[in-house]
Amino acid sequence: MFYRASLQAAAALASLSLLAGCGLLPGGGSEVDQKLAVGTTSEPSTLDPAAAWDGSWELMRNVFQTLVSFPTGSTKPEPDAAEECRFTDRTSTAYRCTLRKGLKFSNGDKLDAAAVKYSIDRISEIGVKGGPVGMLGSLDRVETKGDDVVIFNLKKPDATFPFVLATPAMSLVAPSAYSKHKIRDDGKVIGSGPYLLDSYQQGDRSELVKNPDYKGFADRKNDAVTIRYFKESGAMVKALRNNEIDATYRGLSAEDVVSIEDSKSSGNGQADDLQIVESTGADIRFLVFNPDDPAAGKPAVRRAIAQLVDRDALVAKVYRGTAEPLYSMVPKGIATHTTSFFDTFGNPSKDKARQILADAHISTPVPVTFWYTTDRYGSSTEPEFGELKRQLEESGLFRITLKHRPWKTFQEGFTKGEYPVFGRGWFPDFPDPDNFIAPFVGKNSVTGMPYAQDEITKQLLPRSRKQSDRGAVAAEFERAQKILVDDVRLLPLWQGKLYVAEGEDIGGGERALDPQTVMQMWELYRKASW
Repeated sequence: MFYRASLQAAAALASLSLLAGCGLLPGGGSEVDQKLAVGTTSEPSTLDPAAAWDGSWELMRNVFQTLVSFPTGSTKPEPDAAEECRFTDRTSTAYRCTLRKGLKFSNGDKLDAAAVKYSIDRISEIGVKGGPVGMLGSLDRVETKGDDVVIFNLKKPDATFPFVLATPAMSLVAPSAYSKHKIRDDGKVIGSGPYLLDSYQQGDRSELVKNPDYKGFADRKNDAVTIRYFKESGAMVKALRNNEIDATYRGLSAEDVVSIEDSKSSGNGQADDLQIVESTGADIRFLVFNPDDPAAGKPAVRRAIAQLVDRDALVAKVYRGTAEPLYSMVPKGIATHTTSFFDTFGNPSKDKARQILADAHISTPVPVTFWYTTDRYGSSTEPEFGELKRQLEESGLFRITLKHRPWKTFQEGFTKGEYPVFGRGWFPDFPDPDNFIAPFVGKNSVTGMPYAQDEITKQLLPRSRKQSDRGAVAAEFERAQKILVDDVRLLPLWQGKLYVAEGEDIGGGERALDPQTVMQMWELYRKASW
């Protein structure tokens, strides 16, 4: 059973509007080359779903299957590898899926109930820190009945469990090709998704070709896709303008978005043959504070930083209208969103921040090191942290050192607790307030550091998950947002808009981003006439 009423926000996320370009005739005739190239600054950190709770999902959605998924325009998970899924009880503790007939993996192995059980069980068995095991907290055990029925028995009611199963983290893998005890790291993929991973060159590209044995909901409008990985937005847009790629997703800088839009509207410049597709964004950026750090571990230091950060200036200077200030971990457009950080701290104030530190007998300037990644969230990340440093040091209360690493080593560092303060981004697993609270608290926090918050994990989340009507959980999530303000372990900064840039001969960009903001490559196609 899925819950239409609970996903009003998903409809907004799934609704994309074409801002520029023109209405041209789509075509799929044999005379049109339906092999496309797409650029991104979001390279996978892993090709194994059991380790992925990040942008690696972009590739995984296209080469693996999940039992249920989000077709374009859907406001609820719908069957993919499954023929049907539903709760079989009124307490939302037993979820049953019946598989499609004749499914198989790309190595020829049968995709049956045993393979589904194996795929989900190995996530918990391997238990990658900061990985998707944190999404399975409500799962007790998986059982099978024959070859085509899988039953998920939950420890406690969890109305969000179908949405968890719809995430690429729950991708189905061939038991013969994936160890139950370690992550596969040979650059190969054995899946059953819309595409096969023909080849993968780390840091360079993924070559996808149509999977002839695929059985699922995806209606593939192209034959093959090359995904090219770029270190920064400028090089990616240059490749787009030079017709080396056909479209982009993930990582366009604000400057590039504005440049393309301006040249389109003015009729000048080399971007005239490009168009921009905008998606209402639920992606957020925030700071994470290490409670074990001598400085960031002090609540007064965290509160003083929260009192000083000027989100309006940050968004105006760095993101130029492609983002907006965020005052809660639950963004605008998601049910139960509040402005809890603004309600507590109000406008930025040096005097209030100084008083917070003085009351805690903390000498100033306080030295703190901020870390960020160079190749995950786009090339605007560096100037963003430069602006944060400027704001905090201008107060005279802080001395900020900035350090950075590529995503893979950056991720290793934060899971080991190496960073005093670091920047993270979050793209929703599914459009529900639970997904903007639960991942960041508890032993398996996606931040890589445990965050013990018993009122949230033992009271508010369990109570909210009993509600199949997700519109009836406002009190729980409003309280959770207030607790996050009181602790200031996380500091929300802004929420963004998502942009796809593409040539005018490319169609489907307005349908390519699903409610999880993951790119569904099969929606893109080259137009027969334009």
